[in-house]
Amino acid sequence: MLISTIQDLPGKEEAKQFRSSPSAQDVNFTVKFFPYQLYPDASKEGEDKYKKTKYNDSEDQMKKYTLLMSAYGVPVGIDFKFGGTVANTMDAHRLIQHYQEEMGPEVADKIVNSLYEQYFTQEKHPSSTETLLKAATDAGIEKTDAENFIGDEYEGLQDTKMLMQEQRGNGIDAVPYVVLEGKRRDFTLEGAKEMDEYLKEMEKLVKETK
Repeated sequence: MLISTIQDLPGKEEAKQFRSSPSAQDVNFTVKFFPYQLYPDASKEGEDKYKKTKYNDSEDQMKKYTLLMSAYGVPVGIDFKFGGTVANTMDAHRLIQHYQEEMGPEVADKIVNSLYEQYFTQEKHPSSTETLLKAATDAGIEKTDAENFIGDEYEGLQDTKMLMQEQRGNGIDAVPYVVLEGKRRDFTLEGAKEMDEYLKEMEKLVKETK
């Protein structure tokens, strides 16, 4: 999972509409991701994605969850799958942070989109070499460069751990955690929100920025 200082929000059609509106014409939005681990003690090998870790082997609770999430996904074209594993995501965060610094926010955003698609709709392991390499190449990163980085488990590790510690020091203990940074003040949204709530805060930010 990710802590995000993020302006390019989920619900891309609404975000596009906002960016093309008169109120946002002179404002630039940039995405920046910060790392957060939901299961920091998880093993690299992983275990059953939801049933064991989230619902203690309860078939009834798992069924309710899958029905609810499937219903959320349909309107936005996401076909959630519920197999696969939940595992330690440190290497995925390491990948995101490295290329965000090296190649910029657009590349990082593409990496994140690929990781989410693989994990939530294709039941892929969140931090396997195969998953990470596909996310990197989906983002336009040269394969050999990505292979070299992913293969060195220590490159960028301390920097990523320091960023995680920084977020914990800021009192962040759950995701999503969204900060819209403005010239005069920041707007913070904790927990999942409806798109209208994000757009409302963006409107406030724009009014104070101009």
